[in-house]
Amino acid sequence: MGKILIRGAKVLGGEPQDVLIDGETVEAVGTGLSAEGAEVVEAGGKVLLPGLVDLHTHLREPGREDSETVLTGTRAAATGGYTTVFAMANTFPVADTAGVVEQVWRLGKESGYCDVRPIGAVTVGLEGAKLAELGAMHESAAGVTVFSDDGKCVHDAVMMRRALEYVKAFGGVVAQHAQEPRLTEGAQMNEGVVSAELGLAGWPAVAEESIIARDVLLAEHVGSRVHICHLSTAGSVEIVRWAKSRGIAVTAEVTPHHLLLTDELVRSYDPVYKVNPPLRTERDVHALREALADGTIDIVATDHAPHPHEDKDCEWAAAAMGMVGLETALSVVQATMVDTGLLDWAGVADRMSAAPARIGQAAGQGRPVSAGEPANLTLVEEAYRGRVDPAGFASRSRNTPYEGRELPGRVTHTWLRGKATLVDGKLT
Repeated sequence: MGKILIRGAKVLGGEPQDVLIDGETVEAVGTGLSAEGAEVVEAGGKVLLPGLVDLHTHLREPGREDSETVLTGTRAAATGGYTTVFAMANTFPVADTAGVVEQVWRLGKESGYCDVRPIGAVTVGLEGAKLAELGAMHESAAGVTVFSDDGKCVHDAVMMRRALEYVKAFGGVVAQHAQEPRLTEGAQMNEGVVSAELGLAGWPAVAEESIIARDVLLAEHVGSRVHICHLSTAGSVEIVRWAKSRGIAVTAEVTPHHLLLTDELVRSYDPVYKVNPPLRTERDVHALREALADGTIDIVATDHAPHPHEDKDCEWAAAAMGMVGLETALSVVQATMVDTGLLDWAGVADRMSAAPARIGQAAGQGRPVSAGEPANLTLVEEAYRGRVDPAGFASRSRNTPYEGRELPGRVTHTWLRGKATLVDGKLT
């Protein structure tokens, strides 16, 4: 790899600077930089961020390659400005052994579009009855540090305590899908005014909040780390805020769709809006935005959940839950957080790169844009406005709730250790 000179970029949204990349590393950041024979990228007016890190991605491989593969998922990630994704364990077979996580890790190595960090299952088969091979997955070539039964909740308190105790030994973290299953059996959407009017079984906020309350207390008791996946209610925000005030080692994520969309959209009965946890109320959306701004919620994670056409193009009750999100996440965050004045671009870099890299222990990712650091970078045209067209997605699936919606900003370039994976909005 030769040298690349990114000229006139607003680093983290600040004053225009030049950034010189030499091989896999940022060589210099300043004004008036030059380098003989360097490839020049004119970045005037664009924002340069560290490569984004997603702590919650479903790549579906092995087992559901009709929805997504590691290759197509990482191509979608690069398109969205990501240089690392953490792949959830609910594959077929489940990633509950060293062998399966190593398979996913190797597929990521082969794809080349971003780093893939497998997440290991907490329990065997995601069944909640027996701890999976947590130590073996950590010691494997994949070096697993995050464990989750996402898609299902570790609902048994004793099992959750044991998992927290186990991962404490090597500094791991349990990422909990907070959903008390007995309170959500048959649930189709958020429990509230809209569910009552539509006659759909409601999914109460307390089903999420009660598990979070239990788990932060367990984490405090054990002295271990717990991470809350896709937090979605105002009540959950208050519990996490209280736990952090006590010094409990809890972190939390919010998805882009929970920052923008509400349960009012379910009135259309369009299954594209069916997701787990469900879209909540305007009050919840406001609380989530404020909590992300003040740091109560640590990160944005996409919960990229691809599904084939037939799993979504059906009646509401039969439809699969989930939305794709890697290619639109940054635009939604710009619309809800940056353009509203709640976060600046440095805040976005923290919530979408530095903090998730820190939580997941992704070495070399989420680093400052400065000399000597790995050249994992993304360039964003913040002034761009355009309508979302899923026909152009790199993902194998098209189940986006934003089709036809105008969103701001687009990623024009992504570099993974100095290698361009996206140039002028096109994958290399």
